[in-house]
Amino acid sequence: MKPEDPLRAPDPPLAAPPYPPRATRFVGREYLNIVYRSDPDALRAAVPEPLEVAEPLVRFEVMRMDDVDGLGPRTEAGQVIAVRFGGEDGEYLHAVYLDARHPDGGHLDGGHLDGGGSAVLAGREPPPHPENLGTPRLLVEEDTLVGTLDHGAQRVATATMPYRYAPMNADEARDQITVPTFMVRTVLGADGPSTCALVRTRITDVTVKQAWRGPARLQLFEHVMAPLADLPVLEIVSASHVLTGLTLTRAVPVHDYLATRAASPNPG
Repeated sequence: MKPEDPLRAPDPPLAAPPYPPRATRFVGREYLNIVYRSDPDALRAAVPEPLEVAEPLVRFEVMRMDDVDGLGPRTEAGQVIAVRFGGEDGEYLHAVYLDARHPDGGHLDGGHLDGGGSAVLAGREPPPHPENLGTPRLLVEEDTLVGTLDHGAQRVATATMPYRYAPMNADEARDQITVPTFMVRTVLGADGPSTCALVRTRITDVTVKQAWRGPARLQLFEHVMAPLADLPVLEIVSASHVLTGLTLTRAVPVHDYLATRAASPNPG
């Protein structure tokens, strides 16, 4: 293997990289989104500068993805926080929990081998999603769309809304899921971080297949390893159920924390 060959692989093992080195296409991606008002002080403590908390809003999401390029089926749940950066409104991806253990990945149809392990690697590398293990599920129980997140045997979140309650405008649904997303990418070196940057990505090439809105309820439960309840639910603002096809693009650095620290008169 020549010295330049490792640069062509997205991640080891070099002979069989765990995910493809290209933008990821989701043929079927189903969202349960619940936007809620939370504690402004808790949000400011969770959001890294130079991002600013625009409004004290959090979106809890459960996403079932039946067909993902290079990764296979997967289910995720997490929290994103409404932020502003350089005059642009967006969302800060606070935490994501991904099922990499169960053979059906929480899918209604079952029978799939879960692509969660490689999805965790891909999520942490190309777009640096703050992914951790959990057991998210999205399913229909009688007349209710139900999203849950467990950590081990403990319930962490339960979200419910009526199934296909009222139609939602497709453009509104598209706007909801294509806002710019900000994340922190950190790569550790021998003496601390070799990379620490705020990055921006945006979902593109979106086809909204169905979209619905309705009332909702959301319960968050205290857990030290999945602290979603640290951003408490004060008021439900909106809820949506959206089925899409989309492409997840690469993340672009917009702020270098190491350069900022080096330029500081008192770097620490």
